[in-house]
Amino acid sequence: MASGSGSTEFWRGARATPTMIIAIAPFGLLFGALAADNGFSVLEATLMSALVYGGASQIVGVELFGQRAAPWMIVLSIFIVNTRSILYSAAVGRLIGSWSAARKALAFFLLVDLQYAESEREAERGHRLTFAWYLGLGLPIYLTWIAEAAVGAAFGRLITDPYALGLDFLVPVYFLSLVMGFRRRANWLPVVAASAMGSMLAYVTLGSPWHVTIGALAGILLAAAMPLPRYAEPKRG
Repeated sequence: MASGSGSTEFWRGARATPTMIIAIAPFGLLFGALAADNGFSVLEATLMSALVYGGASQIVGVELFGQRAAPWMIVLSIFIVNTRSILYSAAVGRLIGSWSAARKALAFFLLVDLQYAESEREAERGHRLTFAWYLGLGLPIYLTWIAEAAVGAAFGRLITDPYALGLDFLVPVYFLSLVMGFRRRANWLPVVAASAMGSMLAYVTLGSPWHVTIGALAGILLAAAMPLPRYAEPKRG
């Protein structure tokens, strides 16, 4: 399908963000509140969201910081939780092969869960991923995430126990909604089941954050062993 002008594509991407922003708002505020609870200032929480921009890995990082874990353990844990980004970049990379190196670098920085899911849907709809559309989608989410961290950190101390309110349950609900969005794909159920079982076993035996990577590897290994489904070749950016 032919793409429109740069401004048209940008605003087409931006128009898809309001529901996403509403969905991640509690998640971003939760991070800010947890950061404040673990000794981060408003500036530090805001900078972490701006520079790390990793969602769940940020929460893991601030909680380990609050437990006074060794710096190398904090960095390693954030890296482990973010290993899913390797898979995201491999999947989206095939759609943006014609982009310049600078554009790819920015695209991969913005490649969080929602960005990946929507990029996959865009390709499935037969649309070519354009840089303008990608920015229109990614920048509002990124800027909102930073603002939410600041607000959460500024007012988070008013919530003495975020877990008592069940706010930590927002994280699994958030990821479950993304996974369910791909439920019509071939082999979805066995791959998700293998990943869930691997993750639960790893959590019981090894603990967090290893269950994230091991669960992902279990799903990947099963998917690699199964016959490839027939998909139309995606349009490249």
